[in-house]
Amino acid sequence: MALHWRFHVRSAIQRLASWRNCWLQLKRGLNAEITDALRAVAGADNVSTSTAVREQHGKDESYHECKPPDVVVWPQNVEQVSKLAEICCANSLPIIPYGTGTGLEGGVVAVRGGVCFNLTKMDRILELNTLDFDVTVEPGVTRKTLNNYLRDSGLWFPVDPGADASLCGMAATSASGTNAVKYGTMRENVINLEVVLADGTILNTAGAKRRFRKSAAGYSLTNLFVGSEGTLGIITKATLHLHGMPESIMSAVCTFSTVQAAVDCTVQILQNGIPIARIEFLDDVMMDICNKYSNLNYTVSSTLFLEFHGAEKSLVEQIEATAEIVKMNKGSDFIWAKDQETRVKLWHARHNALYAALAFLPGSQVYSTDVCVPFSKLSEIIVATKEDLIESKLTGTILGHVGDGNFHCFLLMDPEDKDEQRRIKEFADRLGRRALALHGTCTGEHGIGLGKQQLLTEEIGAVGVQVMREIKAVLDPKHIMNPGKILQSI
Repeated sequence: MALHWRFHVRSAIQRLASWRNCWLQLKRGLNAEITDALRAVAGADNVSTSTAVREQHGKDESYHECKPPDVVVWPQNVEQVSKLAEICCANSLPIIPYGTGTGLEGGVVAVRGGVCFNLTKMDRILELNTLDFDVTVEPGVTRKTLNNYLRDSGLWFPVDPGADASLCGMAATSASGTNAVKYGTMRENVINLEVVLADGTILNTAGAKRRFRKSAAGYSLTNLFVGSEGTLGIITKATLHLHGMPESIMSAVCTFSTVQAAVDCTVQILQNGIPIARIEFLDDVMMDICNKYSNLNYTVSSTLFLEFHGAEKSLVEQIEATAEIVKMNKGSDFIWAKDQETRVKLWHARHNALYAALAFLPGSQVYSTDVCVPFSKLSEIIVATKEDLIESKLTGTILGHVGDGNFHCFLLMDPEDKDEQRRIKEFADRLGRRALALHGTCTGEHGIGLGKQQLLTEEIGAVGVQVMREIKAVLDPKHIMNPGKILQSI
């Protein structure tokens, strides 16, 4: 009882402080003196208040409405980020970190205005240690840029969310993707982070220049910032774990007559311990859309995209074992994508699924949501979700990284139809709660952002949310770091 009483008192104090800061910010505004101070640090060419630039930075790939910042700055090094943060902190101005703007939960939307830190000009690959399988990069480096750089080293960075996202942005959102079943998510592949806190303090989460593989030294500060969505600090450097390029790669497509059969096949492949690299599910609607958008001619049915990595002998064993399970579930024979060009086309189609959905119904928006459940519950939730889609008479698709229990729904939405928007939101909430009821999570990789804050409370409980609030209050006492995201307004 005493613990909860203390939480409520602190929460009330935090609300009052937040309201006071908002009032001060509105009273003060982003005046010329503050803008001049930002220009003095970053340079006049690296500060913009133009409407077009601000609107470009006020929206990501999600359905959330554009809310532009008051000003956009392009720092070139961590010292500038630190000084710019100091200015924002002194003036109680919100800070919104910005990478490539490919998020799906409104993470860059400037709900209270403020200063957007576009980090794309900090784009150096700082240190590569091939013998230790690690690399250190600045926030402007994207995953494709890094892998192009690594091409002749025999190493690669496999975390692949589809978009060519910035690597520090991927750390901030705990990104995942098609390769997670074999190589893990960002959380398993980030070794150390350099972070600028709200007051300009520079923190190295594992210690300056540390790049060990494991540690028992105190709290895991690195994991605290992975997935924090810019609400605790600005990630200005990341040290990442690399992997050896597989000797051989083979991709395949197989189809099933029902959703149940395709998902059951996935679960059985995983339960048999087959070290598959990628296993993606696309329902019949998604396959039809992908065929049309990417000029493919696969069967319009519940489909699995699979990829196998390893030595040639190992691949033969993996493929034989997988083919047997596919056959048991009455799946089709494999359609192979053996050469690199065909594989690239296959996975390019999968990664372009969001844009394919947008093109399918011109003028529409896509409401994208994702959940993740234990393997044993995967068939149950996907079948139930497909039935819910049909019964709700919504235009939507199911696809996802079923190899780690994660799947997505893309729902096509008329931006002028308020009733349809309401029904879609109700469907997404039902899906999130269905995942929670099956001991899963309301988001496997998109994050909480603006859209899933109530579900976060239901997932981890009031005490868990309050602990998060208290952590944020220590690191960001003025509540200026990407306010309005993850935690409901305090």
